[in-house]
Amino acid sequence: MRLLCLGLVFVPAIALALAAQHFPSQPKSAAKVCVATVGNASTTSAFVERMTERLTKSLKQNKVNAVAMESRTTEKYPLELSSDNGDEAKLKECDYVVLSLIRDPRQHPYEPQPPQIAVGGRVPSIDASDSGSHGPVYRDNLEVAIGLFRIGRLKPVLDTYILERPASSVSDTLFLAMDHEANRVQQELKKH
Repeated sequence: MRLLCLGLVFVPAIALALAAQHFPSQPKSAAKVCVATVGNASTTSAFVERMTERLTKSLKQNKVNAVAMESRTTEKYPLELSSDNGDEAKLKECDYVVLSLIRDPRQHPYEPQPPQIAVGGRVPSIDASDSGSHGPVYRDNLEVAIGLFRIGRLKPVLDTYILERPASSVSDTLFLAMDHEANRVQQELKKH
């Protein structure tokens, strides 16, 4: 009788162990996140390396184990991991990869756009590159597409975007967008 009871306990334990081998392991509580270099598919010039640094720094300030990558986010939308992203993430032993793409909503008029609510007027630019123009220059909204991918899966864990209101300079606008993105990624990581 005792042998039969041990067999009933032992067989399900073996089945569970075999099943666990077929599923990817859950990331550890302090999952490592690789941040791909930000892509820019807009007509606005941006220092993507500085944006990537800012995003990585913001994630670290949010207590996320983040590391910057050399490989870039592709300029295609919807976001997908490239083979370079995947290879580098494996080398750096990351559990997740963050892809970011700066887009101009005006360049994609047929895509569904969220309703926009404007509070106050538009902010004129104080960017030095606008100094030769006549009168104040007003900037339009920029969109930052975000993809958070778990290593071993093709479908993103997070696929969204941030519509960032323009600040007085392009750099300020994009730095704010990187901070907002870091907060959104941190919230999503808490769920997994």
